Amino acid sequence: MTETTHTQTTPDGAVPPYEGRSPEYRLAVNALRGLRQDLFHDAFAYRPLHRRGVDGPLAGRLPGRTREYAAWAPHLLVAVAGVLAMFAAWTSSYDDVWAPVTALLALAPVLLTLVRPVGAFWLSLAASAVTSMAAGTFGDWPWQPGSFLSHLTVLTVVAIRTRPRTAGWMWVLTVLYAFVVESVFGYHFSNNSAPMLVVSALALLAVTVWHIRREAEQTVTAQQTVTAHERSRRTLLEERTTIARELHDVVAHHMSVVAIQAEAAPYRVQDPPPELEKAFATIRENAVAALTELRRVLGVVRAEDYEAPEAPQPTLADLDALLANVREAGLGVEKVVTGAVRELPQGVELSAYRIVQEALSNSLRHAPGASARVEIGYVLGGLGLRIVNGPPPEPSRIQPSPGAGHGITGMRERVSMLNGEMTAGPADDGGYEVSVFLPVQTAIEGEA
Repeated sequence: MTETTHTQTTPDGAVPPYEGRSPEYRLAVNALRGLRQDLFHDAFAYRPLHRRGVDGPLAGRLPGRTREYAAWAPHLLVAVAGVLAMFAAWTSSYDDVWAPVTALLALAPVLLTLVRPVGAFWLSLAASAVTSMAAGTFGDWPWQPGSFLSHLTVLTVVAIRTRPRTAGWMWVLTVLYAFVVESVFGYHFSNNSAPMLVVSALALLAVTVWHIRREAEQTVTAQQTVTAHERSRRTLLEERTTIARELHDVVAHHMSVVAIQAEAAPYRVQDPPPELEKAFATIRENAVAALTELRRVLGVVRAEDYEAPEAPQPTLADLDALLANVREAGLGVEKVVTGAVRELPQGVELSAYRIVQEALSNSLRHAPGASARVEIGYVLGGLGLRIVNGPPPEPSRIQPSPGAGHGITGMRERVSMLNGEMTAGPADDGGYEVSVFLPVQTAIEGEA
């Protein structure tokens, strides 16, 4: 019996890697892949350091010209560090011929971090090796004073501009470089690799903690933004649910009255014609069907424990009682009515009452001790409302409210439901003003 083994190949003819490797092997492969991606792939890619923002708490207090200069503060700090490393290399060189070369080799990697950060790391290692070989002293090996400051600055700046994994790889390669030069050139009397590795490890650790903290702050900010959006959306849905419940009660009441009147109408006329009885029967059937459908569709917005109020929904006729309660709560409020008072559709009356109620509640909450004014205007095309309160006499008494803005959302929903218009914002005297217009279709317009 012959056994045949089939080898799978990729579309380009290569043999795929063996999948049954140990976890250690896969970990090592992933680590080397990360090393290649961080420090070898496009190592000298052009990545300029952009200007920093000037909207921070410190830069925002600076005058105009100084604020523009503050945007270049990171570039200036890097340049100053490079100049310090250059002077350290120049003054510590024992050979006047090599002094300018070592100074340039200390400055160049630091400045290169501004445009090619990963390439600056490789240049810093190469410059440290050249400086140690050409102009090194027995007291400072393998890091000359200029190279020490230059490489430490390069590690810190590159770690800030990249990610923590890159910082870890740079420190590992720095350790490897120190080990190689000590092994190959170990005849020197003094060695300063330990201070370099310890100081650089502390610097990179601080940068890594800063990276983690910044990412955590960004994550929290993003979550807070999403939470605020969801809270606003939930508030809007809850307000719409409340409005739908109230409208359900209003419309259901009217449809019930239509059905009852249609059923009783034939009995009010002696010997009504069959056509009239049939018409009233059709009206009643349609009213009952509409009521059933209304309860089925709008009834789903009710909570399981929701019970319809037994008292009738409030209207503008109940506004005086509301104003009395508000006055007892400490808000001085007056009411002004203009135009011919007339009965409006119940949905308009209810929405107008709720808008006034919410506006006065906001005045109590955000302007304690102030006075308010409620203006109601009956015009030909609808109903106008204006609720304005003055500035609070003691702003220090105002406490931040977690529900700020939700009342305005509810008022806008009610106005939008009735195709009305609304504006809300600070008044000229420092108070707050809410203006609403609710259109009401007249009988003439309805017949047309």
